[in-house]
Amino acid sequence: MSIGDFVKKLLKFFPSLEEDVKKQIEFNDGEILYTVIIEDIFMPEIIKLLEKDSDKEKLKKLFDFFEKVSTCDNKVLIENYFAVTVLEVLGNDEKILNTAKKYMGPVTTKLQRQADLDIGRKVD
Repeated sequence: MSIGDFVKKLLKFFPSLEEDVKKQIEFNDGEILYTVIIEDIFMPEIIKLLEKDSDKEKLKKLFDFFEKVSTCDNKVLIENYFAVTVLEVLGNDEKILNTAKKYMGPVTTKLQRQADLDIGRKVD
């Protein structure tokens, strides 16, 4: 899986964000800044989903997808994009992280813990 595939799949989960992604790319003169797109466009929506914790089916599917990402062969995607833009952000708020953990698979959980350790965040 490539970073482009990852973003395309996120757009399938959040089709209403397609215009925001296009605007971000246009704003950067056609350059695709994946970390900015994920952190600034997708993560706020993921956080909202976790805050409400009401669309359990969507959250389960989203975190099943995250587990597939966590176990894919593309280490650059996992370490430079997924861990930094998704997993670190989930760890910014303990309540959000605790909700996310209900949906995380074992590899995603391990990667999230490591992402926190990598930035010096205290973990249990």
